[in-house]
Amino acid sequence: MKKIPACVFVVLVGLFRGDAAQPAVTDYPSIQAALDANPDRQVFVPAGDHPISEKIRVRGEGGGLFGPGRIIQTNPNHPHLEIEKASAVVIRDLTLTRPEGKTETDREAIIAIQCVDLAIENVRIIDNQSRAGTITLRECRDSRISRCLVRNYMRVSIDDRTASEDWGYAFRCTDGTGISVSYSVGTLIEGNRVVEERLVPTEAVKKAHGLGDFVKKNEVKGKILNQAAWDANYTDNWQQGSAIIVTAPKTSDLTRILGNHVANAAQGIDLHCDHVIVSNNIVSNAFIGMKAMHGSRNVLITGNQFTRNSLWAIGLMPGAGADADNPDGGSIIANNLISQFGHGDASWIWGKERSPFKFDNGQEADDPPLRDVLMQGNVVDCIGEPRYRYAVIIAGGDDGPKGLRFANNLFAPGRDGVANVELKP
Repeated sequence: MKKIPACVFVVLVGLFRGDAAQPAVTDYPSIQAALDANPDRQVFVPAGDHPISEKIRVRGEGGGLFGPGRIIQTNPNHPHLEIEKASAVVIRDLTLTRPEGKTETDREAIIAIQCVDLAIENVRIIDNQSRAGTITLRECRDSRISRCLVRNYMRVSIDDRTASEDWGYAFRCTDGTGISVSYSVGTLIEGNRVVEERLVPTEAVKKAHGLGDFVKKNEVKGKILNQAAWDANYTDNWQQGSAIIVTAPKTSDLTRILGNHVANAAQGIDLHCDHVIVSNNIVSNAFIGMKAMHGSRNVLITGNQFTRNSLWAIGLMPGAGADADNPDGGSIIANNLISQFGHGDASWIWGKERSPFKFDNGQEADDPPLRDVLMQGNVVDCIGEPRYRYAVIIAGGDDGPKGLRFANNLFAPGRDGVANVELKP
């Protein structure tokens, strides 16, 4: 066997250690200094803790950070990384966290703005407890979030809707989003784990934080809010945020959400966008498994597992973001499996009047109805007494869904049957 020359061996080792061949953050006064000195190169972050007190700015083309190091953001007013107007940047293999006592923040861990061909891969983000998206992409193109772990991303907060005529109140809630994508095209979100282990919706957590209680309300009730909630100064809807959200109707487009594992979210997958593939994901113990609304069009939902969801597993409906130029529909829901519906931690809130599948009318009178959805090959599996009234609920009225088609589904009936209306083949 031919021996590797010593000079080649040194270079190969350097690629992994970050010394001779690859710049390392330990060769510079700070991580930022290392990036500034090597704007178009990958910079190695060696094992160990690397505290920072300001955000790390990543710019240019082809740069980034990689390695087994742990970056600890000690300043709750800053994210860990800000990547702006960059192309072909790679962030991989790092751990990002905040120290005990400073885990709550209003900032992201990673925020990327106006980037192209960005890759965030195998990054672990622990205890970035924020209303903001832990990993946030905004106005990006052809970017990828792959095989990352986002753990414990939620916090107790106030959701203030007093500026909206639709709502007109503010309330205590749990809030937080694992992966947030907006105004972006061609995004791939694959193989990630988004898990919340702290703020699960138990009665004890609700009582400890006064969740759902109004802290402020306008003189006039919001147009959308129901009278009972207004009079009670309380809303059941105190689980806010999503494990994965892709939003910005009419702009966000061509998104793939593949093979992710979501556990203990408020909403598992939340879509307000077009031309989406949602495939081979597992969503466990969310109060909503997934929904597509506000003008979500041409959504392919296939081969997913939804288990222990409480309000609904899959829901399609118009919303305030829908209009004549941006209607919901033209979508396919196929080969999904829903199990243990009504057995999630939030089931005590929502009761047994809910449904695995929900096709609803709009939030506002001028929302065009949901149209043209094909449902085929889906299974609702139930062992024991069902904790839902119908497997499928379809809203009625002139603005109810139109053109729904059902074929070869296997739906375990709820307490009152399979559906509240006849399902059209």
